[in-house]
Amino acid sequence: MGKTYEVLTSALQEWIAQQNIFFVATAPLAPDGHVNCSPKGGDSFRILNDHQVAYHDLTGSGVETIAHVRENGRLNIMFCAFEGPPQIVRLYGQGEAITSDHADFAELSALFPPNPGTRSVIRLNLNRITDSCGYAVPLMDYTKDRDILDRWAETKGTAGVIEYQRNHNQQSIDGLPGLDTPS
Repeated sequence: MGKTYEVLTSALQEWIAQQNIFFVATAPLAPDGHVNCSPKGGDSFRILNDHQVAYHDLTGSGVETIAHVRENGRLNIMFCAFEGPPQIVRLYGQGEAITSDHADFAELSALFPPNPGTRSVIRLNLNRITDSCGYAVPLMDYTKDRDILDRWAETKGTAGVIEYQRNHNQQSIDGLPGLDTPS
């Protein structure tokens, strides 16, 4: 039977720190809008306190999370144990896209390794924390993080990443406003 927590306990924080992948889920308000679920990995997740977490958002082919969070704030982050004892932890709350023009951007982005593909930091204020068994989640062996996205951003350089964002991250697949890139 799953459990609901008032805060991110030290045991949950330790377990989360051991996970190599997490999933981010968002949805627009429109009933015909597309629900989004994105896998995240690498050194990209931080626990800010027992009610707040953040992850490093890198430039990608879509901008659904930023668009949905800007529209309605709803965000769910899920961790699954693919190694060791089975467990699933879900973090629910109100998300915020912290971009380079936000007062908290420098402080939050400094928590993560520098990356020319940095698009934002997504901060989540938790209002529900749950776990469940994860008995049906398969066991998998972690080999290593992929560095393809990092190398892509390094090859593009700052100007190339901004140009890519202008061309691909201005709006969601449902037409919601996405990333505001410099002109």
